[in-house]
Amino acid sequence: MLPLEDLKVIDASSILAGPLCCQILGDYGADVIKIEHPVLGDSMRGHGESKDGIPLWWKEVSRNKRTLALNLGKPEGGEVFRKLAATADVVVENFRPGTFERWGIGPEVLHQINPGLVLVRMTGFGQTGPYSSRAGFGTLAEAMSGFAHLTGPEDGPPTLPAFGLADSIAGIAASSAVLTALRHRDRTGEGQVVDLSILEPIMTAVGPGPTVYEQLGIIGQRHGNRSTNNAPRNTYLTKDDKWVAVSTSAQSIAERVMQLVGHPEVIDEPWFASGHTRVQHVDELDEYVGSWIRERNQAEVMDAFKEAGAAVAAVYDAKDIVEDEHIRESEMLIDVPDEDLGSVLQHNVMWRMSKTPGEIRFTGRPLGQDTDNILGEVGYTDAEIARLREGEFIK
Repeated sequence: MLPLEDLKVIDASSILAGPLCCQILGDYGADVIKIEHPVLGDSMRGHGESKDGIPLWWKEVSRNKRTLALNLGKPEGGEVFRKLAATADVVVENFRPGTFERWGIGPEVLHQINPGLVLVRMTGFGQTGPYSSRAGFGTLAEAMSGFAHLTGPEDGPPTLPAFGLADSIAGIAASSAVLTALRHRDRTGEGQVVDLSILEPIMTAVGPGPTVYEQLGIIGQRHGNRSTNNAPRNTYLTKDDKWVAVSTSAQSIAERVMQLVGHPEVIDEPWFASGHTRVQHVDELDEYVGSWIRERNQAEVMDAFKEAGAAVAAVYDAKDIVEDEHIRESEMLIDVPDEDLGSVLQHNVMWRMSKTPGEIRFTGRPLGQDTDNILGEVGYTDAEIARLREGEFIK
């Protein structure tokens, strides 16, 4: 039995943060019902690359989800949603604050129907405060969290990630919030509202910058790939024009690296005794490490660091990830059967559990594929489903 097999989750969110939260819950057994607009579908279907018109990202982020095409903005759609919510454990939504209330499916209504329901509300800036009504996307959170300010070359502009970083962090955080709220419900029978902004989780990930500023008046700055906490720490170009990343967070590793690159004399310098003081000599250390690496091919560098017990990694692109022996043998990526593509390579479930491992049961489905079955489970007859479909409230 999968660990969340007895949970019913309604995914009424779109794009990435909410859907990723529900993907994780589905991977560990939850029955996830994905609600989409009958005509527009989820915008996530149009994100990323497609093969023969089939969206590839959708296949992963909507795996293990049954899909229901339902117009929540119509009274008839709201009525269907209330019936579904009466039987659910969790609802995840990411509409602007007040939208669910306007549709007659706000928390007061839902908790009157189902007192034990956990309602997760994911927005850019939360349900309250001056920015709550603003449109919120991960890009804005990446800018406002301090991430962009700290990312990029020292003499370059603030840099945004090339992927949904803030949304992904928020989605993972939301899955933890759901389980925390369900733990409370198990003890008390009470459901609750989880107010989770996209901004807060990435602010936490960026680190203690606000505390440092409040206590010391220091504002962190961009340093490229260097760290303010230890050195050497950077990416370095090899003789065959490939890149490796080196980290020396531990003192013993820093010493091994300097011995390896032929400069053991610096280990005895007083300033070498801590990462913070090594940073004051970062140009010198980078030159020692960088020049040694530049004289060798990437494979030679990797072998030498491994032999020395030092920390190094090749800088991977997607091809490198797919071909890496550790990633494949430890099943971080797995081939999943798919009704459209035959088989598709996907990220595995996010963590391994010895007693109750997760499972990818099926990949993302076409719009409205499970509408009839889902409505039938909450009491709708074939005739009632046909009338809803005729009125274009479902698909």
